[in-house]
Amino acid sequence: MQRNHANALLRAFALYLLWVGATYLLEGMQGTLVRPEAIGLRLAYAVVANLALGILLPLWLIRAALRDGVGSPADFGSSGPVRAAIGVAAGGFAGYALFAFSASGDVPSLAVVNAFAQVWVVSVAEIVVCWALVGASVRIALRSWSRAGSVLTAAAVASVLFGVYHFAHSPPFNQFGMVVFLTGIGFATSIWWFASRELYGTAVFHNFFGVTGVLAALKAAGQVPAQPQLGVPVLVTAGVVTVALAWAAIVWVRPARL
Repeated sequence: MQRNHANALLRAFALYLLWVGATYLLEGMQGTLVRPEAIGLRLAYAVVANLALGILLPLWLIRAALRDGVGSPADFGSSGPVRAAIGVAAGGFAGYALFAFSASGDVPSLAVVNAFAQVWVVSVAEIVVCWALVGASVRIALRSWSRAGSVLTAAAVASVLFGVYHFAHSPPFNQFGMVVFLTGIGFATSIWWFASRELYGTAVFHNFFGVTGVLAALKAAGQVPAQPQLGVPVLVTAGVVTVALAWAAIVWVRPARL
């Protein structure tokens, strides 16, 4: 393995550990997601653990890897606007189809929109850290192997790290059975990522797994409103995260090797 590849891989795993640690301190240890009144902690969790450490810093590390000659923008999921648009459309279609056939699918449309916006910031961070940074770095580092061997190993690493990351969350996500189940979800996302190698579409596809889980929990608790209102705060948050993701990917990743 070349030295630059090894350094990029080391930075990727270090960032993963930092992200997991921040998630535990701001969410798991505090039980933030099961405390609706903890507005300040929720904001800190979203901004620090997800936006800063889960999206912006890993994309900056991808920029550093590209400048060191490690891979190409396409290896890290950035292949231009046309492929991104196709990826988002395909990811949205496939993700919604899976959601619609699930037990959570029979809910008001506005509830789906609100749930999608609510989990978007976490889903984007998960894709950027586990797949765009760590998964891609592992695959690039193992390019001397066969294509199948490098992809399968990278997919396994990304999926397992995604599952293990949930030990840093509050119950029920930190329970062993749930972590095993989420690792399986990670493998489904790995198939999409390594087949498409497209960041935005993978995030949309993956986010529907979160939507399914959130709405299933709300349905079980009888908390899905019959006539939901549009959740403006979560939509604004999702919009900010999307703009930050697009800005960092365009400014840092696309031209990094010019």
